Amino acid sequence: MSSLSSPKLSIVVYLLVIIFMAFGGTMLYLSRPAPTTITINPPLPTATNAPTATPGPILVYVTGAVMLPGSTHELPIGSRVLDAIAAAGGFADSANKTLVNVAGILRDGDQIHVPSVDDRTLGLTLPTPSGGELLRINTASENELLSLPGVGPALAARIVAYRAQTGRIDSFAELDEISGIGEATIAKWQDLIAFD
Repeated sequence: MSSLSSPKLSIVVYLLVIIFMAFGGTMLYLSRPAPTTITINPPLPTATNAPTATPGPILVYVTGAVMLPGSTHELPIGSRVLDAIAAAGGFADSANKTLVNVAGILRDGDQIHVPSVDDRTLGLTLPTPSGGELLRINTASENELLSLPGVGPALAARIVAYRAQTGRIDSFAELDEISGIGEATIAKWQDLIAFD
């Protein structure tokens, strides 16, 4: 009887081992963590400003004691009186340089007159403009704003929009609130704009 029970017992043991292994494998499979899903979100596209048009050149008229009196010259925006005199061949020997503001910023349509020493003694001096008439910031059109140094179409549009929103601009401090205008720009505009 012991010989008969021995093979039966072995078979039972083997079956139990197989059952426990199957049960353990099933439990191991069911208890594994769920796979982690990684989602990559690309950054949102950023807006790119459209390129701004470069303002065209200005035209100035130079008279008086220069090498080419009565001449007109195209110069880039932001040019100075000295640039206009250089374009007219430079000062003549008779020029009274002390009466010319060579650092003045030019505007389209300016006339630069360089008096001679004789003109001074006769009282015939004409003033050399220091950048032309002041730009009225509260009434200037976008096109007129382009004559200011550093102003492109986008900035001119922001100035007009700010003016429309606030009613008017009364100071350089208010201009500083407009995006794209900072202390360096305001320093260039000190003698070029008026708030009336």
